[in-house]
Amino acid sequence: MRLRHLLCPFLSALAIAGPPLSAQTNPDITTPKASFGFNVGDDYHVASYRQLEAYWKTLDAESDRLRLVDIGMTTEGRHQYMAVITSPENQRNLDHYREISRRLAVAEGLTDDEARALAGEGKVVVWMDGGLHSTETVGQMTLPELSYRLVSREDEETRRILDDDIILLCLANPDGMDLVADWYMREPDVTKRALNIPRLYQRYVGHDNARDWYMGNMIETRNMLDVLFIDWCPQITHTHHQSGPAGTVVFMPPFRDPFNYDFDPLVITELDLVGGAMHSRMVAAGLPGTVMREGASYTTWVNGIIRTVAYFHNAVGLLTEVIGNPTPMEIPLVLERQLPNGNEPFPVAPGPWHYRQSIDYAMEYSYAVFDVASRYRETFLYNRYVMGRNAIEKGSRDHWTVTPKRIAAAEEAAAKLRAERPEAFPPPGGRANVLPTEIYHEVLHDPAMRDPRGYVIPSDQADFGTATKFVNVLLKNGIEVLKASSAFQVAGTRYPAGSYVVKTAQASRAFVMGMFEPQDHPNDFRYPGGPPIPPYDVAGWTTAFAMGIRFDRYQDDFSGPFTRVSGLQPMPAAPITGPANPAGYLVSHRFNNAVILVNRLLNSGADVYWMESEVTADGENLGTGAIWIPASAAAATVIEGASELGVPVHGVPRAPSGDALRLRPVRIGLADQYGGNIPTGWLRWVLEQYEFPFETVFPQTLDAGDLKNEFDVLIFADGMVRLGAGRRAGAQPSPESIPAEFRGWLGTITEETTVPQLEAFAEAGGTIVAIGSSTALGSVLGLPVSDYLAERLPDGATSPLPPEEYYVPGSLLELTVDTTNPLAYGMPDKVDVMFANSPVFGLDPGAVGGRAAPVTWFSGPNVLSSGWAWGVQRLDGGSAVVDVSLGQGKVLLFGPDVAFRGQTHGTFKLLFNGLLYGSAKPVALEAL
Repeated sequence: MRLRHLLCPFLSALAIAGPPLSAQTNPDITTPKASFGFNVGDDYHVASYRQLEAYWKTLDAESDRLRLVDIGMTTEGRHQYMAVITSPENQRNLDHYREISRRLAVAEGLTDDEARALAGEGKVVVWMDGGLHSTETVGQMTLPELSYRLVSREDEETRRILDDDIILLCLANPDGMDLVADWYMREPDVTKRALNIPRLYQRYVGHDNARDWYMGNMIETRNMLDVLFIDWCPQITHTHHQSGPAGTVVFMPPFRDPFNYDFDPLVITELDLVGGAMHSRMVAAGLPGTVMREGASYTTWVNGIIRTVAYFHNAVGLLTEVIGNPTPMEIPLVLERQLPNGNEPFPVAPGPWHYRQSIDYAMEYSYAVFDVASRYRETFLYNRYVMGRNAIEKGSRDHWTVTPKRIAAAEEAAAKLRAERPEAFPPPGGRANVLPTEIYHEVLHDPAMRDPRGYVIPSDQADFGTATKFVNVLLKNGIEVLKASSAFQVAGTRYPAGSYVVKTAQASRAFVMGMFEPQDHPNDFRYPGGPPIPPYDVAGWTTAFAMGIRFDRYQDDFSGPFTRVSGLQPMPAAPITGPANPAGYLVSHRFNNAVILVNRLLNSGADVYWMESEVTADGENLGTGAIWIPASAAAATVIEGASELGVPVHGVPRAPSGDALRLRPVRIGLADQYGGNIPTGWLRWVLEQYEFPFETVFPQTLDAGDLKNEFDVLIFADGMVRLGAGRRAGAQPSPESIPAEFRGWLGTITEETTVPQLEAFAEAGGTIVAIGSSTALGSVLGLPVSDYLAERLPDGATSPLPPEEYYVPGSLLELTVDTTNPLAYGMPDKVDVMFANSPVFGLDPGAVGGRAAPVTWFSGPNVLSSGWAWGVQRLDGGSAVVDVSLGQGKVLLFGPDVAFRGQTHGTFKLLFNGLLYGSAKPVALEAL
């Protein structure tokens, strides 16, 4: 019987309804109403971050239970505060308890007895955040109410919790909390208040700030990662979200399968323990409508979500998704949710729902977390050590991770063995699924399939600057990284000084494995032959693959002149070589950061060229698209700063000759919409990091026409263009209901009005970059492309492949690349791309070689690198990136999102080259 079922009676016995609202409180503590002017949970009222900050500062001054800590600045320049709440005695010894928590999490240099002693002495650390998604206001309003209760209440349970727990309360998105509160509260007529904010509530990425939790691209994410995995290392993390599944009130753990094979099984059993306590408390308190497991889509598979990243560091990561809105709402009747079952044991009646009810639920399940943490204080602390110890042991000896592919290999071996030696198997019937143990030892534990002991990231790879950015991803997550002080060898391969080494014998081994090793998501169908069950978020993310990092994997331990690095690593020093007075400079196109240099040069007025044929400098082949910069005063000033970018510059005595493309500054328009489009926000962030000048443009401007006079390039991110049956309607407010400054943002891209203006733009020499769903522009612009995956029906019409035959959720697939096309300059001939049921193109045969060119395509029956792909053989021969001429301009179609969440550095060049390529002028350079 599974542990989750064994626990139920025990957890029910633990359930406590919690202290009544009349519990004794300290009258000297300011209430939220006295600070905000309204009660937390009053209909039509939300507080701003300014108000929360002021309230926390008041509590900090009034109570010795709360200490306010500034953990860093936000994107928009606010201070991000964390309230540390615990007993006064614990506050006086806070550094000591933080060090205990960190030592148990790292699990190095401790015996089991020492760890038990530390667990007996330590306090369980519980992180609880709210407001990450700022229109999900229940979470952010929960924090001030929880703060007040914890610092003011004198009941026995609260005192016990404060003695045993150290609670870290953090507002995850201060910028968004101010935006949403100011927008909602601006309307004096409360019945007209709405959350239809005009832009993303995190300036760049909106809702995707919950999906930035291994990369740490956003400033706020980095602030919180420091707390979670470097400074405090809490045993339990809890993120408040909305909204619960229709017909329920709140989703809480346990989660549905699959769970990830890399992390410790204690992660799952502790999740079940805490989740069971939460549900039991709610039922005991008479609060119906909680749902778990298959009642919603949430799994524990993926890394990078605010709660799931905890699993890869051996911590309990909780998610609650509760209904609620400051504007009163209704719980609908969903008939199938009225029949109690293991996923939804206590149905809720449909009917009116008020904001305060959601706050009351949040108080109860939050206290449930604090309570179970207190009751199992030593267990949570010691088990964190056990999981870290187990991880170190796995990385220190031969170990095998069993995945679906290994099970399939075992089944294949068993079938072969059955044909050769049927006597080795039991007779038909009975225990027909029992296999000989040699399958276990020879297949599942095949020596060739052992897990790695470590990885080497050579410093002499093509783009070591991007490899350094990958190393910083690891460091932001508290991973131990080593660096070679001199050259060394491993198994006969020689590596230069400056190479990085990552060993798997560390507590967060699961995180390391997920960064380097391919994910093998199981086939997950509703029933045999039925439709797939979509994974929660992506199925594969192997970050070293996505960033295009070259590394070597070793199954035996190795040593060398290694020292542990501390702090984020700077770009590698890059020399400027050649004569004192060169004719100019050559730079390899292989470096992502080279585009920053190009943008700075163009901005300074310097001449810049891409060489079409391969060139060499200092005995090094710089590959296709090498960047040529003739000597000039403007160029010299910019070149001096190239070292900080990690981009080597080769001064040469003579100019190269041959065909080239002369670049010119480009005027970029990035299409966006009212309310913000998340992929557009990610592109905005990426463009800023690489110093591309751009302007945000909305549908009304596009519809007005005359676009070529304003722009050279127009970018349409995934989600910006949805034509025909996919067109969205009714999601925008009426113009008169919003301030005048935002009315110009309204509108949608339409085939009738917008597309003719885009066609005229391209015909006049402009470049259109369309990504993901926005590649629908290809068909309405009359380009010679088609849907490669569509089935032709008997009547001549086409239909998409059904998911039972073809399904690829977010996974990394291998592309073949035409490196001679300017769109692919600087790229290898094979690259991994993030693919999520993305468009795939077929090209009309007569157009290839003339009007249209495939730049990347799928080659072979199995191009899956990491994740899950069903019917992947259907992709063979299909194009993922297409370069099409239209009049004097270009339309560049990117089926996959080549800049996905700012993570896929390995395919960034496709975007960067596309922005500069269309306006470049072919020239013939002559040697001087």
